[in-house]
Amino acid sequence: MLPPIMPKGFNPDHHLDKVGAFHVKAEESFHEMPRHQHRKGQLILPLRGTVICQVAEGIWMAPTGQAIWIPSQITHSNRVSVNAEFCFVFIDPSAAEMPTECCTLRISPLVRELILTLAALPLHHYQTSATQRLIAVLLDQLVQQPSGKLLLPVSNHPKIQLLVEEIKKPGQVKQSATYWAKSLALSERSFARLMVNETGLSFRPWRQQLQLILAINLLVEGKTVETIAHQLGYESVTAFITMFKKALGTTPRQYQQRIIP
Repeated sequence: MLPPIMPKGFNPDHHLDKVGAFHVKAEESFHEMPRHQHRKGQLILPLRGTVICQVAEGIWMAPTGQAIWIPSQITHSNRVSVNAEFCFVFIDPSAAEMPTECCTLRISPLVRELILTLAALPLHHYQTSATQRLIAVLLDQLVQQPSGKLLLPVSNHPKIQLLVEEIKKPGQVKQSATYWAKSLALSERSFARLMVNETGLSFRPWRQQLQLILAINLLVEGKTVETIAHQLGYESVTAFITMFKKALGTTPRQYQQRIIP
C-alpha cells in the first residue's frame, strides 16, 4: 500500500511532532519548488526518478537509492524529474545528530522501509508508543548512513551562477574552458583561478561532475548510453562508461536498470 499524499499547504514547522514523513508524487504536486527554508531539517528520498536540490554552495542530486539531507534553516530549491515519486522526512534539530551541512546519503533497504512505513501512517498515529519506537529506530539508523558523492560545488559569485545556468543548456556542457572564459569575459588564467577559488575544483573535474549528474537524469528519462555519451561530449561511448563506472562503481546501463522500475 502506498503512503498517503502530503497534505496540501502542510508546514513542517507548525507540525508538533519532531519527525514527520510524507509521500509525494510529482505529477500531483510540483516539479520545482522555489527557494525556501524551514526550521526542521528535511530528508528527500526518491522512490522513482531523481531530485536535485540547489543551495548557495552547491547543487546536490539524489537518484533512487540515495537521499538529500537539508539541515535546519538552509535556503534551498528543489527540482524533480518528470513523474518522480519520493518521500519527505522532516526532522526537528533536537531529535537527532544529523549532518550540519547539506549532503547526499546512501539509504539502506532497512531505512527505506522504515521511512515508507512511517509515511503510511496518518498524523494522529504519531503519538502512539509503536510509532515512537519506529521513529527512534529510524533516527538511530539515519545517522549511520554513509554519504554519497553527487555534488556539484557552486557559489553565489555572479559569473559562477551564469556559468551554471548556461552550461546546463543543450550541447553546452561539451564546451571547453577556453570557450567559457571568453563567454564570461575573462582571461583563461582568471577563469581557472575563479573556478578553484569559488568551487574548489578546476574546470575539467567540475564539468565531469556536472556530466555525471546530467547523465543520471538522462538515464532516468530512458535515453540510451550511446545517446548520452554523444550529448555530453564524450569522444567515445567507452570513455563515458569508464568515467561513470569510476564514479559510481557500476556501468550506466546497470545503473539505469536499477533506477527504472
